[in-house]
Amino acid sequence: MNADGRVVVVVGLGGMGLAVAKRLGSGSTLVLADCNAATLEAAAVEIRADGYRVVEHQTDVSDEASVASLARSAAELGRVEVLAHTAGVSPVQASVEAILRVDLLGTALMLDAFGSMIANGGAGVFIASMAGTFFQQDPDLERRLATTPTSELLTLPELAPQAVPDPGVAYGLAKRANQLRVRAASLLWGQRGARVNSISPGVISTPMGSAELDGPSGDYMRQMVNASPAGRLGTPHDIASAVEFLAGPNSTFITGTDLLVDGGVVATVLTGAGNDA
Repeated sequence: MNADGRVVVVVGLGGMGLAVAKRLGSGSTLVLADCNAATLEAAAVEIRADGYRVVEHQTDVSDEASVASLARSAAELGRVEVLAHTAGVSPVQASVEAILRVDLLGTALMLDAFGSMIANGGAGVFIASMAGTFFQQDPDLERRLATTPTSELLTLPELAPQAVPDPGVAYGLAKRANQLRVRAASLLWGQRGARVNSISPGVISTPMGSAELDGPSGDYMRQMVNASPAGRLGTPHDIASAVEFLAGPNSTFITGTDLLVDGGVVATVLTGAGNDA
């Protein structure tokens, strides 16, 4: 591999991650990471067949050593110019503990590991969720979710098992924390001349999205989508387009922010326009 070449890292190879990898990986060394070996292999085979230069790295984002290994391996391949972190689990897929470890701790570990080695001029994009936008907390808790050292994050009393009643609450807390920690991390990333932002998707047509639509909140989610200005589910390509913008040359003055890509669902709900849908 060319040690001076451009490296793009995509973590999480579900529907969104696969679309992002295909959108951003051309002409680069594309590092693909996922915790599931079969998913990782299938994605690598598919993308390599399209002519991409692919390196696979099985990674558990909730494990500090695993994340550190991914970051080191990526840096050895060249200039890590883009990190797209899409890994996560949803309320119908996982327990409270798993959601907090993967969706919350995993994001914090990735911000730390890549914030210390991202290339000058590089960019990170982390997938949060519109659920985080709905789940804003009191200012003191928001400050602690944003700035508590990663090693202490899961010891916050509000994240104790007895304080989080169900996976839906865990998911909302985790995704709100993602938005906040990306904002806070932008200061440190900026010291390296790099940017980092988050994207909060709405209901996206992926396997995870389909599982949620088939779950207990599915009817309410459909109601929100139908009442929204777009009136449709999002696609992985909608998210890939947003990642491409935030990782590319047309957004060099944008960092530390969250971009809602939800078809107007949040606007509909917060204005009360969808109450009678």
